[in-house]
Amino acid sequence: MRATPQSTTADLDAAPRAWRGQLTARSLTGEDPALRAAYRLCQRTTRVHDPAIHALIQLMPAVLRPACWALWAAASILDDLADQQDAGQAEREARVQAWTQALQRDLAAGTSTDPVRHALVDTALRWHLDLSSLQVAMTSTRDDVRDRHFADWAAWRAWCEALVPWVDQVRHLFEQAGAPMTLRLDRQQDYKQFIDGAQLTDILTDLSADLTQGLLLLPQEALDAFPGAEDDLRQRRWSPAASALIGDLTALARQWVTRPAMTRSMHPGAANVLNTAACLMRAQLDAVDAAGPALLKRAPRPSVVARTRILAPARIRSHLAWSLTPLTMPGPRRPAVNASVPGPAAEDTALRPPPPHRDGAKPPQIAADRMPSHVAVIMDGNGRWAEQRGLPRFEGHRAGTAAAHEMVYGALEIGLRHLTLYAFSTENWKRDTEEVTTILEAMRRDLDEGPIRDLDVRQRWSGRPDKLPEDLVQALLREERRTRNRTGLTLTVCINYGGRDEITRAAAALAQAAQAGDVAPHLISEDDFARHLPHPDMPDVDLLWRTGNEQRTSNFLPWHATYAELHFTPEYWPDVDRRDLWQAITEYSRRQRRHGAAPLISPRRPPTAPSRPI
Repeated sequence: MRATPQSTTADLDAAPRAWRGQLTARSLTGEDPALRAAYRLCQRTTRVHDPAIHALIQLMPAVLRPACWALWAAASILDDLADQQDAGQAEREARVQAWTQALQRDLAAGTSTDPVRHALVDTALRWHLDLSSLQVAMTSTRDDVRDRHFADWAAWRAWCEALVPWVDQVRHLFEQAGAPMTLRLDRQQDYKQFIDGAQLTDILTDLSADLTQGLLLLPQEALDAFPGAEDDLRQRRWSPAASALIGDLTALARQWVTRPAMTRSMHPGAANVLNTAACLMRAQLDAVDAAGPALLKRAPRPSVVARTRILAPARIRSHLAWSLTPLTMPGPRRPAVNASVPGPAAEDTALRPPPPHRDGAKPPQIAADRMPSHVAVIMDGNGRWAEQRGLPRFEGHRAGTAAAHEMVYGALEIGLRHLTLYAFSTENWKRDTEEVTTILEAMRRDLDEGPIRDLDVRQRWSGRPDKLPEDLVQALLREERRTRNRTGLTLTVCINYGGRDEITRAAAALAQAAQAGDVAPHLISEDDFARHLPHPDMPDVDLLWRTGNEQRTSNFLPWHATYAELHFTPEYWPDVDRRDLWQAITEYSRRQRRHGAAPLISPRRPPTAPSRPI
């Protein structure tokens, strides 16, 4: 069945259905003239503000285009508010903040008098988008009115991450429509570099406009590599140093956006969008290279011929891919009262404290200098716990889930910053198929329904995607994105994880970096290696605790746990609760950590943790 322009809002608000063929903004908005006008304005705003983005949206299925126009128009409006030169810094910050707060109110009301927000609210409710993930992006836009300074590439990349939530919203739209822009986990680094390359391309393109505002949005690390280039650029002088710097950065951006492996196993229509985006950015970088001194006067643009050579075949591929793909129309608009609202208010009200212990136990008071920063736990004994009770082994894993929740509650109550749980190793595939299936299904269900979803917990995953069910991988990535801005406990769950494998992959990534000239092989340090681990910001393990009456580390975090204090207990994992975590931390606080040095003084004896009943 083909969609027709006569489709009404009532048609669209019925149950989701699959379509073949092209849809229009009118078929999405029915006969509501204000909403149609709002989407048309978003389309014009996107086309004027960023023609390349508009061209890429035209390669998407028609059912997704209005939503993408709304998202990009909103991002463009916020950028314009931050860049307006008719007001001072404080006034521009206030304008961005006011627009963001108005969006909160409009989402709650389900409509808006502002046309761009009206279209964005309709998109969020119709496609069930969680706009709370845009909070940091909007805050970053507000802060961009200030003169930003980046000491190194790491700080610059952290700033670039503000773009990721906007892109993730588009990926969510593809998923909702039934053509997921799925990124394999082993290609996540490619995805991040692609985003970095897009941002660097944009900065090089807009260099003249930024310099007019006194901005040079490049890391000091890159500027220092070409002495004199920074002063020359700020003074609008095209010197040999400035030319060499721009040439180096252009080559780097071209390398970052060229990520062919990123789109492997992806739907051909979605892959076409990303591959075309890479081609357009390389054409833009060619224009930057060719501009020379003119780069400091105006933004270079690729020629019409260059753009046509890229877009003409891309449009043919797009038409073929989407004409053969059944797409799902959006379902009924979600009630406005349940709308996800960006901003601190929404995030704060959604979070709650951990539930109290059933017996009213309270955590011990541990001195700050005796408190571990990172506790890692090998949750051992689930299967033996079940066998001891005459139950199938998989029942032990179900019971162990409650103990894992208890660890999170206890970590939050005592003020632990990092907790890492060893949930499933690369060796666990050797177990019975039913047991493995039950473990993975329990993990997937817990991600969707678990009691830690609304706690101040930033969730992360470490491990390989190989062999894991795709829905579990996507759920893990979804929770990482959803909780990335939380500031309480950082919970890392190791699933399909092996320590030697982690080190091997980091070594391979470091070798590639050396081959690409990013690091000098004879100058490689421990810090260089650590930066290529899956989570470079993960601190060293202070305390490694294993239950189940076994005394080995089992290939768990070998890099991070080199100097960890070891703590072994006999209880099987389903029998422990938060008091056992507190006891382990109390035991840790009594130890004197020397790291090879001679002891200086006897350690102070801290308070005793709540005892377990016998």
